[in-house]
Amino acid sequence: MLRVHVSMKFTNEPLKRTPVVLYLDTNPEHPVRGNTDRNGTALFDLPPASGKVVINGVSRYHGRLEGDIDISLWSPTDADAVDEYGSPGGGAGGSVAYPGMQTRTLRVNEREVQTDSEGYLVNLDDWSEGFVRAEAEYEGLVLTDETWEVIRFLRDFYEQHGVQANVREIIRHFSKLWGAELGSNHHLHAIFPRGGPQKQGNRLAGLLRTKGEH
Repeated sequence: MLRVHVSMKFTNEPLKRTPVVLYLDTNPEHPVRGNTDRNGTALFDLPPASGKVVINGVSRYHGRLEGDIDISLWSPTDADAVDEYGSPGGGAGGSVAYPGMQTRTLRVNEREVQTDSEGYLVNLDDWSEGFVRAEAEYEGLVLTDETWEVIRFLRDFYEQHGVQANVREIIRHFSKLWGAELGSNHHLHAIFPRGGPQKQGNRLAGLLRTKGEH
């Protein structure tokens, strides 16, 4: 039995209903998923193994998955341990605002939605297809069937794996789907001219910056 306890630094307040995903080194393509209970604890009934623990889409521990693992965070959305895939620090929803964040307001279907200065959602729960259309118009991007297909892939990948797709995974997927030329990095950047699928694509998909973005 593996016990993963997630709490806040200093206050030791437990994080409840938090997604916890285990990636076993022996079978990384089939992660084991769970959620913390009211005490901030997620229990997994599995034999001892090695791997990593991903919380809210961010890699927080890599080593022996056995016994008790205690993980404390500065905030539910901090990203001080982003792994090689990059991550949306806010997980599947909630605010990712931080002190001093510069924001702007986007009109989406008769309501106002907040983004940061580059267009990444402040509250991930505000994502909708209406947001995609409004942000694309703001950025001067014409939405096509290809655009939507990439956006949906980015969102589905994060839902399934708990981390954002990296460039290699995006190219591999669309090369198989569209062929080598249309699935190439060059063509994907032509679809998303303002930073490619990992920047402009993630913004429109309602995900956050990946590792290495500035």
